Amino acid sequence: MLNLTEHDFWALDISKKIYLAWALDAEIHLNAKGHGDTIKEGNVTSEQKNEKTMIFLRRHLHDDLKNEYLTLKYPQSFWNSLKERCKHKKTIILPKSRYEWTHLRLQDFKFVTSYNSVVFRITSQLKLCGEKVTEEYMLEKIFSTFHASNVLLQQQYREKGFKKYSDLISCLLVT
Repeated sequence: MLNLTEHDFWALDISKKIYLAWALDAEIHLNAKGHGDTIKEGNVTSEQKNEKTMIFLRRHLHDDLKNEYLTLKYPQSFWNSLKERCKHKKTIILPKSRYEWTHLRLQDFKFVTSYNSVVFRITSQLKLCGEKVTEEYMLEKIFSTFHASNVLLQQQYREKGFKKYSDLISCLLVT
């Protein structure tokens, strides 16, 4: 049974700034509770399951946003309506994330941990927008943004043959 007193994740506010993360959280929680099928196209779920899903989704909306979707009773129609309304978020976030990725340079950070944090924030946004972010992509970003005075160091790291971003970051953190 769904717990009606606690939020499992942040409520979606009227500005819908966090829509992409909210939608991912909502979908994960619905799947974990066995209700993921209620927001899928062509589902044939019971009224009770639909109602529990609507309670869960509405519980994770800001009151002002909740009022805007007051007349929707079925999770799939609610989900599609909200998705349609917020689809522009990808068109805003994706170019901004690509721009940040393009201008991200290891040399601009005092600490590797700070760089790593920004890398994961940007790559998460890219992934939420449907971009494919590979280990090679992330590794090449580090190698290509070493300071010009560290070309020899860059070559040494390349020659080590790192296959995982986390391995390279761990090595950089140690040094």
